[in-house]
Amino acid sequence: MRIGQNPAKFSKTVAKPERITVAVLNYIPTLNGFYSEMLDVLKVSLDSLREATGLPFDLLIFDNGSCDEVLQYLADEKQAGRIQFLMLSEKNLGKGGAWNIMLAGAPGEIIAYADNDVLYYPGWLAKSIEILETFPNVGMVTSRPFRTDVDLYTGTTAWAEQTPGVQIERGNFIPWENFLEFDLSLGKPEEEIRERYETLQDVRLTYHGIQTIVGASHWQFVARKSVLLQFLPFDMNRPMGQVKQLDSRMNEAGLLRLMPVEPLVMNISNSLRGISTPVNQQRGAISGRLILDLPPVKSGLLKFYGKIFRWYFDRDKG
Repeated sequence: MRIGQNPAKFSKTVAKPERITVAVLNYIPTLNGFYSEMLDVLKVSLDSLREATGLPFDLLIFDNGSCDEVLQYLADEKQAGRIQFLMLSEKNLGKGGAWNIMLAGAPGEIIAYADNDVLYYPGWLAKSIEILETFPNVGMVTSRPFRTDVDLYTGTTAWAEQTPGVQIERGNFIPWENFLEFDLSLGKPEEEIRERYETLQDVRLTYHGIQTIVGASHWQFVARKSVLLQFLPFDMNRPMGQVKQLDSRMNEAGLLRLMPVEPLVMNISNSLRGISTPVNQQRGAISGRLILDLPPVKSGLLKFYGKIFRWYFDRDKG
């Protein structure tokens, strides 16, 4: 038997979500090994997000089965009003499974998606949305220029070559320092990075006075929700390694994939060491800690780490 009347019946208004939802996917299963600094990385990422965004937004975080310490941090942030929407998964659904839920559930008209290790620079969102709303038929805007797979932006270059009023240029338009900074964050050796820089080119477009670099990527992007819904659901049978489905399917649909000419975000990766001056730190003298980066030592330790990681996290595949 009902006792009394539900007070909600007498409410005259309801809250409305912001036009923009910043959606962050988080997965920190442990605070050991590869993930030992990831909670600190997440905190720095979210702090920079709040300080640098400059536009009204709701923050949505989808947690993909993290450890208790991380879940407590997220709960505290939600309680403090710093997270507007918090989705918690009991287990790791993989990036595709998480995207199916969080991208469909995000309330905003525009979704700014990011992994949990992104550092944001002032004005990143406004400048990304300017590209999104200036160019026609945009699939996604990644807020940092870097060299992506040519096969994943053929639709963008085809549009540029066929559209009057678009200036298209090919050459080295990303400064070496910016190029090196990003690729070092992916763990690539500087020799390999230098070779890529010298042998590959960027494609730069100018349209209605706005310059962009051609390309984008699934690790961070700004897109219209109505566009993203066209590609759901994602059917991926591995936690990682298949996320380029979004990039390739957008390209096949002829949607533009673009980046600003200057860096507006940065990939922190799994460590805060050297985050303010990563290039200078890479060029410094070898200290006792940097002995770990010597090729023979690094190669052996990474192989051993890979075996341990696969044993713990891939046991259910076979």
